[in-house]
This record gives sequence, C-alpha cells and structure tokens, in this order.
Amino acid sequence: MKRRDLLEMSVGVGSAIALLRPLSLKAAQREPSATNGPLAAPPNPLRPPAEGDIPVAFLISDDAVVIDFAGPWEVFERVHVPGHSPVHPFRPYTVAETATPVHAGGGMTIVPNYSFASAPMPKVLVIPAQSDPTNGMIAWVRDVTRTSDVTMSVCTGAFLLAKTGLLHGKAVATHHGAYAELAMAFPDVFVKRGARFVESGNIASSGGLSSGIDLALHVVERYFGHAIALSTADNLEYQGQGWMNPDSNQAYAARPVSTDQHPLCPVCEMDVDPIHVGKIYLPRTHLLFLHGST
Repeated sequence: MKRRDLLEMSVGVGSAIALLRPLSLKAAQREPSATNGPLAAPPNPLRPPAEGDIPVAFLISDDAVVIDFAGPWEVFERVHVPGHSPVHPFRPYTVAETATPVHAGGGMTIVPNYSFASAPMPKVLVIPAQSDPTNGMIAWVRDVTRTSDVTMSVCTGAFLLAKTGLLHGKAVATHHGAYAELAMAFPDVFVKRGARFVESGNIASSGGLSSGIDLALHVVERYFGHAIALSTADNLEYQGQGWMNPDSNQAYAARPVSTDQHPLCPVCEMDVDPIHVGKIYLPRTHLLFLHGST
C-alpha cells in the first residue's frame, strides 16, 4: 500500500478527531457551537479554483534552509479536501534560476523541478532562507507576485523579499535573531517583533524556521477553511497552534537586554565574543571581519 493511500484511509476519521481535540481558548472560540453559530470565515479568505490544482512554487538556491521549505511543503502536500477536484488541491514544486542542482543546508542536494524560464506561474510562492539573491531571482519574484494569491517568506527569506521592494512600507516578520539586522538593512519596512506571521495584501512573512509551517497552515485555512487546516495539522501530528494566532511569538517581542554574563552587540543584538576591541564588545563575525579572517 502506498504511503498516501494509507494516509487517505484515515483522513475522514482524522478530521473528526481533530475537531474534537482540546484546543487553546483562542482556538476554541473559533469552533462552531450551538451558541455562536457557524464557524467564522478565516480572515482574508482566498478562492480556490473550481477545478484544477493550486500551483505552489518553492524558490530555492544554495544554502536554502531545509525546514524553511520542507515544513511548508509537507503542509501543502498533505492537504486533503473531500469533494474537491483534485482532492489534493496543492501542487508543490521547486524552482531555481537554472536546472543546476542546488546545494541546500546540511549537504542536501536538490535538482529543481523547473528553472525560471520553464516554471509554471504559481498561485503561492514560498521563499525560504537561502543565499543572497541574484538580480534574476529578484526580478522573477516581482513578476510572479503580480498574479500570486500569496507570496510568502520564511525566516530570513524576508531579506530576499525585502530586496524586491515589495515590502516597502509594510510590516514583516523574520527570525527573532535577525530583527535588528533586517530593520537596519531596510529602514522602509516595519519589522514586527513577536509575530509568528504577518500579512499585507498578497504578501506574507513568517518568523523563523518552524514558523513557516504555521503560515502554510494559515494559507490552507484561507483557501479551504478551519476544519481542513485543522485536519491537515492533525495528519501531520503537528500540535503547534501558532497558525491560529499570528502574534504567538511574543516570547521574542521584547528587545534582548545585554548583561555582563551575556553581553550583546548594542547595534545588531547578536551574542558577542568575550574578546573586545577597546571598550566595545563585538560579535564574533564583526571581529573576523576586522581581522580579515574567513
């Protein structure tokens, strides 16, 4: 029996169980009941096609962080919508500037499904953390976003998205360790601390690493409703509930405080090396730069 067949056998039961699971108060308030009527529509609902799939492009290049794209990939790949044609409505695929193999994080090698020249136009674009973008990548993202339902960054993929100019004047989320750096590099964007994900029109961004799973589940909810997103999370055995609350990264909302025991760079907020230059502590990366090391 194929893996997907086995999963589909349990999807009906899984959906029912998912709806009965104990939820946080915030999530429970969104469940239908005799007193509050039907389940409220998710914010900014998206309209799936009456027939046909929803193409989801994952933009990758060297050093792409695996969980940034693999987490959302699993979310979209696992969605099962009974009665929809097709029942698995999302079609994920990888896209790179060329068809040359990409060396992702941890030594993983990926042969992209498409190059920019051959890729289908996606309705959802996922941008993980990766190497600095080329001009061709930036131009391709701008072009795709003209017709996408959602263009979303994960973790420090927000830097690539910011370089396109599409975040001008908008709020953005990123990994909590990159808040200060992103704000300094792009003063025309508003870095929202403590956000699990942020949306503005068809542009969305998530916090670090696993936050991309939450944003992907939220996108599923926007297309197909809360019950389908919940059954997808249950199928993944994903118990995180950040997808139901965009402000659930509040642990990272406050600026970190530098102490003698744990000194931080006053500019970028990174951990600093115990060695110091004069009376100014610097992060190790700053010291390597000053000494010309690699």
